[in-house]
Amino acid sequence: MGLFSRSKPKIKIQTTKKDSFSGWLKCTHCSELIHANELEQNANCCPKCDYHYRLSADERIKSLADAESFHEMFYELEASDPLQFVDTEAYPQRLVNAKEQSGHNEAVIVGTCTLAKMPIALGVLNFSFMGGSMGSVVGERLTLLMEYALKHNLPLVIVSTSGGARMQESIFSLMQMAKTSAALAKLHEAQVPYISILTNPTTGGVTASFASLGDIIMAEPNALICFAGPRVIEQTIGKKLPPGAQKSEFLLHHGMIDCIVKRRDIKAKVAEILGYLTGNQRHGDEHTPEQLPLQKKKTPNK
Repeated sequence: MGLFSRSKPKIKIQTTKKDSFSGWLKCTHCSELIHANELEQNANCCPKCDYHYRLSADERIKSLADAESFHEMFYELEASDPLQFVDTEAYPQRLVNAKEQSGHNEAVIVGTCTLAKMPIALGVLNFSFMGGSMGSVVGERLTLLMEYALKHNLPLVIVSTSGGARMQESIFSLMQMAKTSAALAKLHEAQVPYISILTNPTTGGVTASFASLGDIIMAEPNALICFAGPRVIEQTIGKKLPPGAQKSEFLLHHGMIDCIVKRRDIKAKVAEILGYLTGNQRHGDEHTPEQLPLQKKKTPNK
């Protein structure tokens, strides 16, 4: 070997940085390190502090409906652009982007399923589609679901997560508040149970309409539930809001909601409540709603 010869290094040198996800995450609430697999196995809740992260619409349906029992309805209804609305980009392009991002064609998924073997009508808002905003198609799908529940006497369950009315549809969006509320009034007159589940966040026109009209209103822990956000209210009134205002715990204390239920317990709690409200009429039946709808609830004799 020569005096100035150089041998190759025995250590391995990485010339390019690997840009791969290790699986570890930092909880935004408690700052503890958690693994993505651990989060998934815990219903997307932090195993350290139980902070409830957002679920996709598909995951939410899976958590509530019995296996392979969900049948989607009214999915053929899609939004148009009656106002030819353009902000930083045209509304039709926003719809295309939302479809690609969410994998669905609107901000709500509706259909029928069984929950603990009990037939129900189920609607789930999809926050990944334009923030779960309520446009004309969202209102129409929900109204059709309510009418179907009324016709077949099926208990109705709606899971809300939304930024409110869809600004790109203006008055057409605001009209959905009245339409869904009127449909729910008919459901109430017929004594068909409606359970509203509020998740983080539930705001704006959704909160001001069908989300607040449930016979039973339950919410997940620490969920933001409001019409206008805290910052907007503070700027309007010129005062700071109380700590925890507009969170589900605050609203429970002041009587706006009936109960707070952890995500892993929601299905069992809904089944329990529906058992009380329907007298267990079809509890344990194997039939789907199309095959055997619930019998009409009888009004007690006075």
